[in-house]
Amino acid sequence: MSNNVELNQRPDPDALLVQIADYVDSTPIASAEAYNTARNCLMDTLGCGLLALRFPECTKHLGPLVPGTTVRHGARVPGTSHELDPVTAAFNIGCIIRWLDFNDTWLAAEWGHPSDNLGGILATADYLSRVAVAEGKPPLTMRDVLTAMIKAHEIQGVLALENSFNRVGLDHVLLVRVASTAVVTKMLGGNRDQIIDAVSQAWVDGCALRTYRHAPNAGSRKSWAAGDATSRAVRLAMITMKGEMGLPSVLSAPKWGYYDVLFNGNAFSVKQDFASYVMENVLFKISFPAEFHAQTAVEVAVTLHSQVKDRVDEIERIEITTHESAIRIISKEGELANPADRDHCLQYMVAVPLLYGNLVAEHYEDAFHHADPRIDALRQKMVIKEDPRYSAEYLEADKRSIANAIQIFFTDGSSTEQVAVEYPIGHRRRREEGIPVLEQKFRTNLATRFPRAQSEKIVALCSDQAALEKTPVHEFMSLFVIN
Repeated sequence: MSNNVELNQRPDPDALLVQIADYVDSTPIASAEAYNTARNCLMDTLGCGLLALRFPECTKHLGPLVPGTTVRHGARVPGTSHELDPVTAAFNIGCIIRWLDFNDTWLAAEWGHPSDNLGGILATADYLSRVAVAEGKPPLTMRDVLTAMIKAHEIQGVLALENSFNRVGLDHVLLVRVASTAVVTKMLGGNRDQIIDAVSQAWVDGCALRTYRHAPNAGSRKSWAAGDATSRAVRLAMITMKGEMGLPSVLSAPKWGYYDVLFNGNAFSVKQDFASYVMENVLFKISFPAEFHAQTAVEVAVTLHSQVKDRVDEIERIEITTHESAIRIISKEGELANPADRDHCLQYMVAVPLLYGNLVAEHYEDAFHHADPRIDALRQKMVIKEDPRYSAEYLEADKRSIANAIQIFFTDGSSTEQVAVEYPIGHRRRREEGIPVLEQKFRTNLATRFPRAQSEKIVALCSDQAALEKTPVHEFMSLFVIN
């Protein structure tokens, strides 16, 4: 008889669920560098969201699910007049953050954008703070938001260090859902056991396929997928806080658990404790709205622009030397169907700055692409090569380079020098150089949405670590409202 039944003995929670819950529930963050970096991350992420509001394909996704719905003490969506329930607001904020592929990045065995978690964090924090003030209670402060950001970054990033979801065809937004669920449950007042339960729900949701990021299906879903993940996290956290039970062996259960169903039977590898490593080492996408594996290639192309702009018709071939991950994700031939397809094409992201000396979000739009046949002509002349050293140092913990090199050969037999950039300006190794550029990017993005006086007020607050951390969340969010 034992061969025809399952043992129905509820196990202890999987160790990873406990590890995440213990970290979120009771591990203090002592790193001043992490909080300072989180402040810069907050600025950059919100700025990226404001810039995205210029694009109708993004803004069509915003607002309540049912037009005309109002929510008392609702969460605000920066740069808009929307006040929404926190689940919908999380989707809205997550959508604008990610739309232009311009926010921070984490590259390891898995890739991703840890600031995507800000959608759920900020929506929940604003809602909770507005309700608290209405009830005569103290609101959350921006210090709480920064702490949640650090911990969400850490969960997503540490899980990505050794575990490649992309190699089994799954999308990294799963890690956004897991990380956001953990920290939002804590923000809602959840205890250790409730965080365990909520995170188990995040895992049991399974995972989106990566097909919307790759040829031949690359498309705009990749721009709202993170908003979907972080909003789902808020929903799961709220369900848990109403008493919904968890699934203790959601990862390890034979046959039915995550490992057996979706990860080829392999358990996750987590080789370091959760602390603040990821926020301290996060990659800022400062100069170009381009998939991060191409950032250094675009920087090189901008450098080479002056040498080729008057000799475009003389180019015989363009050699791009890169790393394995870039080849696997963004090296493409053939027609590019939409902006989302173009901003994940290494060849396109090199051709445009070679021709124009820059790369901006508008360069991915149909009207721009179709107006200049030289872009596709240059793509056809590109040869992609892998440098094994670039591939190895991409994964080395003390390097984490994202290297690219370009050399251009002309029909008369001459060529440019091979120009290489191994670390993008947003890398920790270039922080001193990068932060002033990040701050200017923030000012520029604010100016696309707000009058000068309002922008200057926001910049002044965001530039003052102590003042920002003490600011109640609802007061901070009010600075970003459009009436």
